[in-house]
Amino acid sequence: MTKLTVGSSPHHHNQRDTGQVMRWVMYACIPGILMQTWYFGFGTLIQVSLGIVTAVITEAIIVEVRKKDTERVVKDSSAALAGLLLGISVPSLAPWWVIVIGSFFTIAIVKQAYGGLGFNMFNPAMAGYVMLLISFPVQMTAWLPPTSLAEQSFGFIDALLTVFTGFTVDGYSIEQLKIGYDGLSMATPLDHVKTSLTEGYTVGEAYASSIMSQWWGVGWAPVALAYLAGGLALLKLKIINWHIPGSMIAGAMLTALVLHLADTSQHASPLFHLLNGSLIIGAFFIATDPVSAATTNRGRLIFGASIGVWIIIIRTWGSYPDAVAFAVILMNMAVPLIDYYTRPRTYGHKLKTPTISESKPQKEER
Repeated sequence: MTKLTVGSSPHHHNQRDTGQVMRWVMYACIPGILMQTWYFGFGTLIQVSLGIVTAVITEAIIVEVRKKDTERVVKDSSAALAGLLLGISVPSLAPWWVIVIGSFFTIAIVKQAYGGLGFNMFNPAMAGYVMLLISFPVQMTAWLPPTSLAEQSFGFIDALLTVFTGFTVDGYSIEQLKIGYDGLSMATPLDHVKTSLTEGYTVGEAYASSIMSQWWGVGWAPVALAYLAGGLALLKLKIINWHIPGSMIAGAMLTALVLHLADTSQHASPLFHLLNGSLIIGAFFIATDPVSAATTNRGRLIFGASIGVWIIIIRTWGSYPDAVAFAVILMNMAVPLIDYYTRPRTYGHKLKTPTISESKPQKEER
């Protein structure tokens, strides 16, 4: 008799194995990574490379120590994908040790400490990102201005030296590279608008900054749209389904719309929230993680919509402008409860037994 082996999630009802699925997700990130590199420099490629290498080596060492099939585990590409997602989430010129520590934590603590792929409760890349953001806030918020607004230009060698030494060939530091052509230190559009509101400005006045072009950030919107193209490709190839990204974007947009209509001077428009920050990346590449997300279609709709609502709430009243990682982790904790209440009825489920009064035939009226 053939032995039936039941494996842990993720499960996919097609001919692709886990490794193929993970690699397809990585391929879909390429348009966004290229656009991110175009606007924010070669540091993005360096961070992604460091993240992937560190994640794969960490997983290989741990699996070898645990006397598991190292080749099979490494070939599933889940560690490489986690390193890639963390790499695109950190500032392009963050010190090399930031991404190394983050990738090690992502694999060793968030993934392997729980038993490996299929057993982790939290999304590994987002848990690693939150750890870095809380532990190293200065390095994790050192975003550069888009190349079109930067006062100092730099190439690949400059980016490489800055990541590993803190200075370019000409001796410019990260702080100097953050200065825009107007002599002001740059920030992300989300951070800029949030800071402007706390200083008493309106949203409209915040849009007047050089980093903004009407309601979308220079450089940030094209990057978001490039990742959107990759996400739609994943939907087309049926690597992911529409429930989580669709409900997550809808939840965020509806929440932002309600707040915007309530007070247009204090709350940015839904399109501003969509095209700035990592909402699109989170919707298609992060929240759709089959291990840490809800498993039923109804549960995925609840899971995605709740993440979208939390993103706008945290962006509006929280301390961190881009709240995707925090929102995803919050809802990761709620997944067992969501799955419990949205699980389908078991085949052969016994219906409620009728009471005597319900089953007793009624007398016919004469």
